[in-house]
Amino acid sequence: MTTTSSATNSSSSASILSALNAGSSSSSSSTAETGTSSLGKDSFLQLLVTQLNNQNPLDPQDNTQFVSQLAQFSSLESMENLDTTLGSFYSSFQSSQALQASSLVGRSVIVASGKAQLDDPTAGVAGTLVMPSAGDGTAVKIYDADGDLVRTIDMGTQKSGNIDFKWDGKDDSGNLVDAGAYTFKATSTIDGTSTALTTYLPATVNSVTLGQNGASMTLNLAGIGAVSASSIQTIGK
Repeated sequence: MTTTSSATNSSSSASILSALNAGSSSSSSSTAETGTSSLGKDSFLQLLVTQLNNQNPLDPQDNTQFVSQLAQFSSLESMENLDTTLGSFYSSFQSSQALQASSLVGRSVIVASGKAQLDDPTAGVAGTLVMPSAGDGTAVKIYDADGDLVRTIDMGTQKSGNIDFKWDGKDDSGNLVDAGAYTFKATSTIDGTSTALTTYLPATVNSVTLGQNGASMTLNLAGIGAVSASSIQTIGK
């Protein structure tokens, strides 16, 4: 008949608890690889049954220790189920993000930028500049793709806040300019210093690039290029 000492029972229990703790840590990380030191719930049950079959009948395993093992097994199983749930949630989130992204293509957005695409010169471009505080000699200068100044919009003294402006698509001589990409540079003299101002301009979404590994979605805008979705101020029609 095979006999097992109490020291063997304690050593076996300690081994299972140690391995189970290693398995719990492995399950909590989505990037961890399965190693020989980790213990899954199936392997744990096999070891537990083996331990019970080989324990000394005259000196059985302590009930408190046995309950502790079962409690840690329950914790391990819960974490493995949580990993599965989170994986399903992330897949659903990606599908939802793709659906939202497809609905943005072709729509107009307002974004913090110094560039804008002028498709119809007769329609012009409406924008907004941000005044951090009151300033004088406020102006918006518009340059063509060659870097030539085509129009200056004088706006005089302005208070702090968001100030709207409109370019009618004409140069300083009153002639309609050609369609194309244009650069807007807004400045104002604030506390005696010429200060560059942030401008918000419209753009059309040509395409959308979905973020990978938690990265934000990127919008590819006509006349501007790629910008983060978080920089979009307004989504139009």
